[in-house]
Amino acid sequence: MNTIRNVALSLSLLTLPLTAFASTNLPACVALQHQYPGFDGKTLTQALTPYTPGYESLDPNNPTKYIGFDVDLAKAIGGCLGFKVAYKPVAFDALLPTLQAGRASFVMSDMYATKLRAKAANFITYGKVYVGSLVAKGNPLHITGINTSLCGHTVAENTGFVEVLLVNAVGPKCTAIQKAPPHVLLFNNNADCFEAVLNGRANAYFNDANTVDHAVDKNPSKLMNAANLKLPYSLGLAVPKDNKTELPAFKSALVIIQKAGIQKILLKKWGLPTNLQETPRVVTSK
Repeated sequence: MNTIRNVALSLSLLTLPLTAFASTNLPACVALQHQYPGFDGKTLTQALTPYTPGYESLDPNNPTKYIGFDVDLAKAIGGCLGFKVAYKPVAFDALLPTLQAGRASFVMSDMYATKLRAKAANFITYGKVYVGSLVAKGNPLHITGINTSLCGHTVAENTGFVEVLLVNAVGPKCTAIQKAPPHVLLFNNNADCFEAVLNGRANAYFNDANTVDHAVDKNPSKLMNAANLKLPYSLGLAVPKDNKTELPAFKSALVIIQKAGIQKILLKKWGLPTNLQETPRVVTSK
């Protein structure tokens, strides 16, 4: 009976304004607000790079509005803790520096939580990572993933993405088999990466599988997803290292949201597989 009630409540949340979530009768959220009263009535700023359809992007019907799974999940966290969300759009490689400089309260933007990035911020995971392989239709170069099939080819990537390091790591393997290493062509957003593959400047692009599938859907006669790859990373929400309250509070809110079924409903809303949900855990540099 409680499960049915929680799912029904979760469904209703999708049509309610942001502040409505805080006023729902989820006992765990009410208790959490008493435990962390400092969030009540505040506005926290979410840093994001709004060029990943499904996760965060500009609303095509209202270019002043941000939409997507990460946007909605951040609102749900804010609702559970009692704060509203404002937005700070920046280039992907500027997300963590923006957080460190105090110009944002947290980062939630399809970012992988890695030990290297955890030197700049603490992370709370919330999703598994599957990467797609964007190539020309028919895959004439027979690219099968981030492996030696990339030798001698050009890969488009976003500056600061983990995939840049992974592609560069293929270089020594190519050299060992007497082939040229892959060349990485850097851009600041997904759209430019898509265009590079479309016009032949690049032979491949690796990013979240959902993002790659969006590119294929828009250009089905010219592009394809050659393979989905499971990476040993998780999507993570980043909070400042010197903020001792956000880390436990945000993690607790995510646990409540997942138990209530809200995160899976949001995944479905944005066309993402529900099996991407991951139990929250903390990732630090230690």
